[in-house]
Amino acid sequence: MPQPRGSSSGLTLAVNRDPDSPGSSVFDLPTQSSGAPGNRPAQTHASLKQPVNASNASSTAPACVVISGGTGGNAICSAFGSNACYVLPVSDDGGSSSEIIRVLGGPSIGDIRSRLVRLIPDAPPTSPLHAIRTLLAYRLPAHYSEREARDEWRDIIEGRSVLWNGIPNDRKETIRGFLVHFESELLKRAHKNFTFVNGSIGNYFLAAAQGFFRSLPASIFLFSSITNSQANILPAIVTNHTVTIAAELENGEKLVGQCEISHPVPAQSLDGPPNITVSDGFSPVDGMGEAISQRKNVMFEQGTKDQYQPLGARISRLFYMNAYGFEIHPSPNPEYISALAANDMLVYSCGSLWTSLIPCLALRGVAAAIARSRSLRAKVLLLNAKNDRETDGYTAVDYINAIVRTLNAHYNTHSYGLGYGSNTTFPVSAFITNLVYLKDTSVQVDLRQITAMGVRCTEVDGSDGAFDAVSVKHALDEIMLLDA
Repeated sequence: MPQPRGSSSGLTLAVNRDPDSPGSSVFDLPTQSSGAPGNRPAQTHASLKQPVNASNASSTAPACVVISGGTGGNAICSAFGSNACYVLPVSDDGGSSSEIIRVLGGPSIGDIRSRLVRLIPDAPPTSPLHAIRTLLAYRLPAHYSEREARDEWRDIIEGRSVLWNGIPNDRKETIRGFLVHFESELLKRAHKNFTFVNGSIGNYFLAAAQGFFRSLPASIFLFSSITNSQANILPAIVTNHTVTIAAELENGEKLVGQCEISHPVPAQSLDGPPNITVSDGFSPVDGMGEAISQRKNVMFEQGTKDQYQPLGARISRLFYMNAYGFEIHPSPNPEYISALAANDMLVYSCGSLWTSLIPCLALRGVAAAIARSRSLRAKVLLLNAKNDRETDGYTAVDYINAIVRTLNAHYNTHSYGLGYGSNTTFPVSAFITNLVYLKDTSVQVDLRQITAMGVRCTEVDGSDGAFDAVSVKHALDEIMLLDA
């Protein structure tokens, strides 16, 4: 029997989708303010593929895998174009994420929410999309009393808040439905006294979707669909369980949790048993274990990172731990590994080295996927402009060595025909081929030593002592031309 045209092994159904039909509105939210529904300009499928904030040259830009934290790389997202995928950790236990994890369990979604909001296409202030961005980016003020925060939260979930103004009814009821689901889950655990102070509405929505679907990728898809975002965001680990990281210092001390490692708070030692919370139904057990500190909402502000108390010694390694305090070796998101085999460039973005980048690298199979990728033509490290608590006293060489040492660590033992227990160690250039640094960086850059390691160096101008999207894009374009 002859096959239908355009099909090699079955029937092909042609669907004529009416862009003005109610069923298509989930994917066709107009960026302009609309009048009567019948007067709303139709958007073509092609127009949805190009976010408004993407570079005009993004169609020819290299396809990038960008490893970063939530805030460290937000300001330079437009440098990577519209065909980048972002790998983010799910181990942050600070901010309102700490309170969600304490009460409901589940993976941390703060960094993912931050990047999702950042990648919502630009839209005029009077547009529905801008109104949705304002709602999902809103944070209940940290100076509120608990009563004031709860009262404002009540206005939001009951649909009375001015934050709903301008949001189409289908989006409003979808978002509000998940916020109500979030509230219902909190009521089941009322004895834990959840606090809404400093709480992120976007975090609440994403956490509710993750709990409802029992799927972090599904919650990301829902967020992206509602906001017309074409963001390709990949959690480093796909899990419904709380993910806990720990750091071992060179003096033998161990710190549990991202806040204890990165934020200027007293260290918690692993010498005694860790504080453990096992979630009661919102996050099904999938083997990771739920090991978190018994803290209330962590009022961490990004600006306080400049005023840190140095660690007792340098970090020697970072690892994952389960509910019983034992080291574990979780598997990475399979789509993360696939992306490393299918894209042109790998970028280690600026941000916290040990708590944003390293958690995405200290996973089984990531090192081999990076080193043996046939598609990655460049592997670029954007060097931080200054050090923080995690990297106090570091030089550029120290950053490179920390990444290479982590990737060369053996998270599982394979035999390569060299005898049982033998492993392959990759050279520096297998993981990092280029270093991009700011002209006025306070981190020492030894060009001679770095070049001897097989890494090419590129100096760029920044903006107010930080990377900007224009200079980063120019540097990445030059690197790709050299590797063409």
